[in-house]
Amino acid sequence: MKKNDLVDGKRMEKKIIDLLSESKILGAIVWLGVDGFGRRGKSSVHLEGLMINQPMMIESVDEREKIEPLLIPLRRLVGDNGFITIHEVDVV
Repeated sequence: MKKNDLVDGKRMEKKIIDLLSESKILGAIVWLGVDGFGRRGKSSVHLEGLMINQPMMIESVDEREKIEPLLIPLRRLVGDNGFITIHEVDVV
């Protein structure tokens, strides 16, 4: 996913954060990358010292039972613009 990706005229990360928040997920954070590439090519463009359309990752933490029902709506939002991974973690 890239910083400038839109869904229904709204930034994709905002739509995802809203979905996670409305679903009472424990927490989420948006990470902006410096550079990257994927199916759609390079994820950053440098113009006179400014970087636009940076690669982006959203990380969310909660129990699997709360995350799994969101996978279908999340996949619809993300489409071919990124991917979804699930990892077991220990929260301290």
